[in-house]
Amino acid sequence: MRVVIQRVSSASVAIGGEVKSGIGQGLLVLLGIGPEDGAEDIDWLVRKVAGLRIFDDEAGVMNRSVVEVGGEALVVSQFTLMASTKKGNRPSYIGAAGHETAVPLYESFCLTLSQALGRPVGTGEFGADMQVSLVNDGPVTICIDSRNRI
Repeated sequence: MRVVIQRVSSASVAIGGEVKSGIGQGLLVLLGIGPEDGAEDIDWLVRKVAGLRIFDDEAGVMNRSVVEVGGEALVVSQFTLMASTKKGNRPSYIGAAGHETAVPLYESFCLTLSQALGRPVGTGEFGADMQVSLVNDGPVTICIDSRNRI
């Protein structure tokens, strides 16, 4: 399971020109799911995402988590995070989980993150053509892969 986390001032996801979800200050989380991923990956990644100290404290030092600043989260599924570019110039998406595996894991990730934050998280729509808008604050962008924990 891979995430790209962006600290944002605001973010939203639209489908067919209609905004499905939007947040203010917080985290935009792009989530890629592989066929071997499971509950352990979700638990580990949610702890990392909720606990990342990437928000400024009073001294202007990145020392607070999204929970500590009362921030929001928007989670968008993105199978292209699982792309392989080892051969040629056309990415292979064979490393992305199929719909039957990925949808329940995406929903579980969103629910688990919501519980960790103590508030609902915004979501996209799995498999939809989405337009994601954001104001990256910093910019701060962090990539985490649950298969590379060391």
